[in-house]
Amino acid sequence: MSTSALSPAARLRDLRPDWLSDPKVWRTEVLAGLVVALALIPEAISFSIIAGVDPTIGLFASFTMAVTISIVGGRRAMISAATGAVALVIAPLNREHGFGYLLAAVILAGVLQILLGALGVAKLMRFVPRSVMVGFVNALAILIFMAQVPEMHDVPWPVYPLIIGGLALMVFFPKVTKVIPAPLVSIVILTVITVAAGIAVPTVGDKGDLPSSLPVPGLPDVPFTLDTLTTIAPYALAMALVGLMESLMTAKLVDDITDTHSSKTRESIGQGVANIVTGFFGGMGGCAMIGQTMINVRVSGARTRLSTFLAGAFLMVLCIVFGPVVSDIPMAALVAVMVMVSFATFDWHSVAPKTLRRMPAGEITVMVLTVAVVVATHNLAIGVVVGTITAMVIFAKRVAHLANVTAVLDPDGDSVVYSVTGELFFASSSDLVGQFDYATDPDKVVIDLTATHIWDASSVAALDAIETKYAQRGKTVEIIGLNKPSAQIHEKLSGELAGNH
Repeated sequence: MSTSALSPAARLRDLRPDWLSDPKVWRTEVLAGLVVALALIPEAISFSIIAGVDPTIGLFASFTMAVTISIVGGRRAMISAATGAVALVIAPLNREHGFGYLLAAVILAGVLQILLGALGVAKLMRFVPRSVMVGFVNALAILIFMAQVPEMHDVPWPVYPLIIGGLALMVFFPKVTKVIPAPLVSIVILTVITVAAGIAVPTVGDKGDLPSSLPVPGLPDVPFTLDTLTTIAPYALAMALVGLMESLMTAKLVDDITDTHSSKTRESIGQGVANIVTGFFGGMGGCAMIGQTMINVRVSGARTRLSTFLAGAFLMVLCIVFGPVVSDIPMAALVAVMVMVSFATFDWHSVAPKTLRRMPAGEITVMVLTVAVVVATHNLAIGVVVGTITAMVIFAKRVAHLANVTAVLDPDGDSVVYSVTGELFFASSSDLVGQFDYATDPDKVVIDLTATHIWDASSVAALDAIETKYAQRGKTVEIIGLNKPSAQIHEKLSGELAGNH
């Protein structure tokens, strides 16, 4: 039956989200949102410290980002909140000019993200090769693990058995039942043990004070002048670009994990809207959180917007209503969750000896370089850019060697036909000029480009140079076999590039 033949009530039922019609989906989404909210609290506080603001600022940002993006974002089940990458970008602004300027920069970054999204920046994701994506994922797993190391250094000895116990629970509990997420069970059991036994270990409360009320909207306390705009603009642009890159890479990763498609343009615009809302509510801004998204999607099995919305909502409920209880959660429980996430996130197949033996050396180089740059800079965006540029250079070098020239002399010796194969662009065309025998060739030279394609002005300049060298010797050149796009670029530029070849 077609959709148009359905009754209005049936069409309305068809449009209902899965969690409204399936109790199992609803339970999964609710519990996933709770686990993510618990994991968000210490991270948001840590990122607040990096940015040099009060812990409540990071928690407010995580709340408003998650709730807003659950409605306007383009990727279901993805978590957006306060992040370390954004905190690093805006920390100098807060330190040098104050909190009001930070909020103004967050709002401007949101506006820029909306503009970039509308201009189609998401389409640039197609230029990110698979080897960079694999490097990105592996670097992310390493960073998640490295972020837990300080929580395991110089701590009371009971922390270590608690972490091991938490990991054991997350490995073996799913074999008993998958109704309740193993990370939630681990957090609850370890909290009960430490509180009941009075074990003195670092807790969530040690990270900072939790908010006692909801954020209130307001304007940033800055002068609305051109000076303010020029001060915040560089930070806002950096935040917009870093936030978009991390969010789009995360969306692509979730697409692969769930085997579903998402709108990257809507996600780009949604990130902008979420940052504008966050700025007006006194939050430090943010973007997609890859670690928490992995908890939500891969560990807890969430697939809808409900889990994202509830992660933000539960975050505030836990802080405001259950603050004393949440403060007693041992950090060891959350460290165990994040260690498990890092292990699940790492693409182990990519480093298996069997895979490495079959993988081209260039692909392995790009993957390793991406990981190295990300781990060294602690910036996923820089690693992706470096990895992508490296991949393009390797590709250009590889393709440049595919342009070959073969000569066939006419039996009567009156003419010679040069057949060019491969792609002609700046890297390959530079060697083209030297592959012709200008001195001994007959008076008529034919260059057959049937098996090639002209991509740029460098190739046209090279062909012009060849014609000029033959003309200097009183010989004529005829170019044949151009496909339509090649003919158009050749006709448009030939003879106009003097001095460039």
